[in-house]
Amino acid sequence: MTSSRPTQLATALRHPRYLLSEWPWRALAYLVSTAPVAGVLSVGLLLVGAPLLAAVNAVHRHDRPIPLPLALFLTLGTLALVGFAPIVSAAVAVVERWRLGLIDSRPVPARRWSSIAERYTSAHAWREVAYLVWLGGVVPVVYWVYLLLVLIDLVLVASPWLAGDADQVIVLWDVVDRPGEAVPYAVVAVLLLPVLWYGLGAIAAAQGAVARWLLGSSPDTAALREVTRSRARLVDAYEAERRRIERDLHDGAQPRLTSLTLQLGLARLDVPDDSPAARPLAVAHDQAKGLMLMLRQIVHGLRPQSLTDLGLAGAVRELADEATVPVTVHADLERPVPENVETTAWYVVSESLNNVTRHASANRAEVRLTQAGERLVVEVSDDGRGGADPARGTGLTGLADRVGAAGGRLLLASPPGGPTLVRVELPCHR
Repeated sequence: MTSSRPTQLATALRHPRYLLSEWPWRALAYLVSTAPVAGVLSVGLLLVGAPLLAAVNAVHRHDRPIPLPLALFLTLGTLALVGFAPIVSAAVAVVERWRLGLIDSRPVPARRWSSIAERYTSAHAWREVAYLVWLGGVVPVVYWVYLLLVLIDLVLVASPWLAGDADQVIVLWDVVDRPGEAVPYAVVAVLLLPVLWYGLGAIAAAQGAVARWLLGSSPDTAALREVTRSRARLVDAYEAERRRIERDLHDGAQPRLTSLTLQLGLARLDVPDDSPAARPLAVAHDQAKGLMLMLRQIVHGLRPQSLTDLGLAGAVRELADEATVPVTVHADLERPVPENVETTAWYVVSESLNNVTRHASANRAEVRLTQAGERLVVEVSDDGRGGADPARGTGLTGLADRVGAAGGRLLLASPPGGPTLVRVELPCHR
């Protein structure tokens, strides 16, 4: 199964038909569903933050010590906030990862916690707490500012009708007495409606990016590990192997194939065209010539023929069709990709899907091909059991070497229990 539709809001915002797609409504659903979560968190922060700010302000302005009851209340409140924050953030993080699917179908790898104590000692847990503070402190402010802009725009749209009731200030910077005077403001407000609609999507995309950054498994937790190997080692080994194959082909296989092709050609000349052996002999002769050409391409190019015939997206879809588990391909390639990058990306997908088949016990997998600036991003994810480790011979070591030789990097997120995400970033400089 294949698809070329955007899989995330940030990508959809760049498409010219964004306003007519489903993405603005998905962004609206994401923001609306954020409101109750952010509202509850903001109230909790205010219960401790407001008295603390008031006390600090009183000491600063009047140079008087904080009363003991208030100091005790602030101390206990702060300790309670710090003590419960890692526990509350775990539950909120589960909800937020699920809600993120409204605007971004890419999985957000989550770490499984072995104990309560780990919630207080892990850096990843405190990243989730930071997201909790951001969601309860920053997000409500942004929402209120945006809501105020929307209300102002709606008032401007309705200003011709409001101005007909009585002499009143319809526009903050002008007094409007008659409906005719309000028409220009209403026209401008109507033209700004698409801008506000885009702004809603931009806010949702920014919020989703922060959520993915803070709630995704971080490199220092070992759930997301950057697997890089020596580029020189792979390049030297590849060149040595290529020279060996070329030498063996030139000294051994090529002379025999040349002799076979020559003998088949001579035999075709001796066999009459109406003979029953003429057609099989012609087919054998053509296959021998094709085999020689294919061997030359393998040695000199080491490039799958499907890439040449179908391009990267088509070749990856062909791999998906041949896989033993259902694989969904999302390809969003707006610019040509260099041949060496295409070859590396193809091998990444091929090896990753092989690992999914042999080791993951997965029910489905997804492949995403996107371009971010001057980079090609390849992501292969599955819903299997996770626990992929380059040290256990799953092919990831060689894959990381191949990616490193192309100047890219490979990122692996595979916590025990899954899901597994392989992300490869390849530079596309020509």
